[in-house]
Amino acid sequence: MKSIEIIAEIGVNHNGDLTLAKKLVDEAVGAGVDTVKFQTFFAEQLTTNDAPRARYQKIESETDDLQRGMLKALELEPVSWIKLRDYVKENNLNFLSTAYDEKSIEFLVELGQRRFKIPSGEINNVPYLRKVGAFGYPIVLSTGMATMGEIETALEILESAGSSHEDIVVLHCTSEYPASFEEINLRAMGAIREEFDVKVGYSDHTLGIEVPIAAAALGAVVIEKHFTLDRSLHGPDHKASLDPVGLKEMVKAIRNIELSIGSERKERSEGEKENLKVVRKSIVARRSIKEGQVITERDICTKRHGSGVSAARWDEIIG
Repeated sequence: MKSIEIIAEIGVNHNGDLTLAKKLVDEAVGAGVDTVKFQTFFAEQLTTNDAPRARYQKIESETDDLQRGMLKALELEPVSWIKLRDYVKENNLNFLSTAYDEKSIEFLVELGQRRFKIPSGEINNVPYLRKVGAFGYPIVLSTGMATMGEIETALEILESAGSSHEDIVVLHCTSEYPASFEEINLRAMGAIREEFDVKVGYSDHTLGIEVPIAAAALGAVVIEKHFTLDRSLHGPDHKASLDPVGLKEMVKAIRNIELSIGSERKERSEGEKENLKVVRKSIVARRSIKEGQVITERDICTKRHGSGVSAARWDEIIG
C-alpha cells in the first residue's frame, strides 16, 4: 500500500501554454505520481515593478532583468486553469497549485482546491499565512531558507488562524536551483519531525534522483520534484527539473523503497521460511555411532539440509 505521496511539480514549466501543461500531465500519469502541482499567481499582485530576477531565473539572451515581465509570460488565464483542473481529474491525479498572492488563494478556492501548498518564500508572510490558515484545509508547508524558529512561528500562525496541527505536512527544502548535495542537510527532515511533532516530507531541487530516494527511506510522507518535458526549453525552472525518463525512474525507486521499509520488527519473511530447510544445517553422523555410545565432537558434524536435528542443539547432543 502506498504511503508516500509523490508530487510532480510542473510549476511554471508549461511556459504559459495550456497544451504544454496537458502534455506534462500526460507524462506525470505515465510516471505513476499521485499529484501534479502548478504555481498560480497574478504578476502585478506578486512583485513590485523593480523586483529583480533570482540568479537561476536569468537567461543570457534576455535584456529584461526584472521578475514581473518573466512572470507575466508564465501566467495562465482563469479559463485555462479550469480546463487544466478538469484534465488532471479526468486522468485520476490530484490537482494542486501553489498560490503566490492573496488573490490567487481566493481563485484556487473558487476553483475547488481544498488543500494548500505554501511555498518557501511565503513562510514569513504573516497575512498570507493567516489567510491560508483560516480556511482550515490541509497544508503542505515548504521550509526553504527557513530557520527552526521561523518554522515554529509559521506553524503557530497557521494553527492560531484555524489550521489543524495533524493536517500540516512540513517539507524540508533547500531553495537553490539546482541545489548541490553539500547544501541539502537531509537530516534536518528528522529534526523538524522531532522538534514540532509533525509529518515531514521533502521538496527536492538537486539534479538527480538520489536525494528524494534517500528522503523516502528516512520517513518522508511527501516527496516533491520539479519535472519538464525537455530541460533545454526556455524558462526559469527547466534546467533544474527532471525529464520524463528521470521522473519515471524516481517514482519506481521510491515505490520500491516503500515496499522495502516494512516494520521495526525483525522477523523471517515467507521466502526465508522456505529457504531455512535449504541453507541451514542439521547435525549429522560423521561416522557410525553404536547404540548407547556417548557422543563426542569426533562423532558428528553439521551439514545441509536443515530438516533434521538443528545445528543449534549442538551442545545438547554432545555427551
